[in-house]
Amino acid sequence: RADTAIEMLTELGAADIHPWNAQHSIAKWDDEKTQVKWQRIAREASKQSRRSWLPVVHDVVSTAGVCQLLAAAQTALVLHEAATSALADVPVPVRGDVVVVVGPEGGLSPGEVEQFAAAGARIVRMGATVLRTSTAGAAALAALASRTPAWGARMAP
Repeated sequence: RADTAIEMLTELGAADIHPWNAQHSIAKWDDEKTQVKWQRIAREASKQSRRSWLPVVHDVVSTAGVCQLLAAAQTALVLHEAATSALADVPVPVRGDVVVVVGPEGGLSPGEVEQFAAAGARIVRMGATVLRTSTAGAAALAALASRTPAWGARMAP
C-alpha cells in the first residue's frame, strides 16, 4: 500500500514523505530498488496533478528518526484510533512544518505512541472508523489542507 500512499500524498501536495518501518509493519522496505520506484511514482503523480515541484521521498527512517522529525516540526501529529483529541480540533499553522505520522496496518505499538508523545506530538484520531494506511495520510492531509488557503505553497530556496 506504500505505492498508493505515495501517489495520493504527492497529488495532495506533501512536501516530504518519510517511509517508516514501525514495530508492527509487515512490509520491510530497505532496498534501493524500492526507493527508485517510489521516486518514479512521486514524479508521475506530480505530473498528473500539475505540481511545479516534486516531493522528496526519503530513505526509510527508524522510530528514532520519526521522533526527530516530530520534535523539529511546528505541528506534530500522530494518527491513532484510541486518541481522545480529533484532528479537526488541531489548529493549522500558517507557517512551519506539519508532520503527520500514519501507523502500519497492524497499528502503532504502545511504546511508539509513548515515544512520539514524548517527542512533542499530539495524538489525534480521524473519526469513528479506522482507515487503511494507504488512505489515512491522504485523508489527514486533505482535512488539514481544507483549513488553510496557503497549503501546498512552497517557495524555492
